[in-house]
Amino acid sequence: MPSLQQGVVRKHKPDYMILLFMGIIMMVGLVMIYSIGHQRANVLNNIFGTNYPEDYFFFNQLTSVAVAVVAFFAAFKVPPKLLKKIGAAVLVAGIAACLVLAVAALVSGGEGNAIANCTYGACRWINVGSRSFQPAELLKLGLLIYLAIFLGARGRQGKVNESETLLPLAIVSGIALFFIVVLQRDLGTGVVVGALVLSMLVVAGVSKKILILIMSAAVVLGLIMTVAVPHRRERLMTFLGGDSSSIEDDDAYHVTNAKIAIGTGGLLGVGIGNSVQATGYLPESINDSVFAIMGETFGFVGLLVIIGLFVILLSRLLKVTYFLHNSEGRILVAGVFGWIAAHMVMNIAAMIGLMPLTGITLPFLSYGGTSMMFVAAALGMAFGMSRYTAHSPVIEGKESDESSSSRRRVGRPRYASRRSS
Repeated sequence: MPSLQQGVVRKHKPDYMILLFMGIIMMVGLVMIYSIGHQRANVLNNIFGTNYPEDYFFFNQLTSVAVAVVAFFAAFKVPPKLLKKIGAAVLVAGIAACLVLAVAALVSGGEGNAIANCTYGACRWINVGSRSFQPAELLKLGLLIYLAIFLGARGRQGKVNESETLLPLAIVSGIALFFIVVLQRDLGTGVVVGALVLSMLVVAGVSKKILILIMSAAVVLGLIMTVAVPHRRERLMTFLGGDSSSIEDDDAYHVTNAKIAIGTGGLLGVGIGNSVQATGYLPESINDSVFAIMGETFGFVGLLVIIGLFVILLSRLLKVTYFLHNSEGRILVAGVFGWIAAHMVMNIAAMIGLMPLTGITLPFLSYGGTSMMFVAAALGMAFGMSRYTAHSPVIEGKESDESSSSRRRVGRPRYASRRSS
């Protein structure tokens, strides 16, 4: 990413609001896992005869948070010029990991084995000892970095809307989506990848006509991939059936109990440790359904606070994008915005019945380490980019002319005050 550090904008302190709100959301997640982790352990022990200690899930989540924080600061410390060098390598590593998972799943016939972990009609995880790793997360990070560099360079050349840009973009994105949607049978993560790429294209300056064509094609392909796979088709029919769907249907049971959890919470919730749905009624209460359990625990007011925390975090990313004059950095931060926003919207919408059920985590709140680690790493890169924002917003076709030759340091993000310019 040339000229990010020299000759354009003076390096200054990052936007600590990004770090603050990520930390607050993580702490809320730890409180939730602490409050319902023992219930999850009891359910699994009673049903499957396992021997999980009551604090097993909390300490695992605490470890995941620690790893995510390390990933955040490691990504923050990566020099922008180094990102340019490692982008392709990270993308290739993600594709290779997905290929390993695809081969292992193919050998097992999609039922899972010592390498491939397949559940709920999808093969998303690679078993690593007693833990699992989701290669699609590494692929998303590689795609984020690679496309930011590629689109930024094409944008400076004025070729972002030309075939020599759009064709390679379509090939790389198509390969990623093929591994995730077709081979791993994970349409939800495919939608997240689509949102990530679309956010980057918007900020890169792709024309509205091309964006409309891309979105139209994505909708058509999404519908085809939905009706072509039985478990996706069943989820769509459950969604369309609404409250009239049979409670015996697994997806209808899941969504119904999620709504019961949120409704039971009322205005202020039943309080920490008093969740009934977490005792075994609501599937995946500690993972994908944690939003519904938070509704039961903290009530409608609590859910508004949770959504508000995400909205503020996302708004800070948008603000960085608005005041970041370097093309690659601006596009990268936009991709991080699309990544997190897609996870949040899809998870919450599924829990309240506004879209079909998907296996999408709620960032920093759902139990698990892979998604949290890579989202934190992406956010760490955006945090690093916030050190290069300018006083003035981006004007299309112009870069900042603020020189870095001055030794004067700025003690806060440059967009914090327009008057100081």
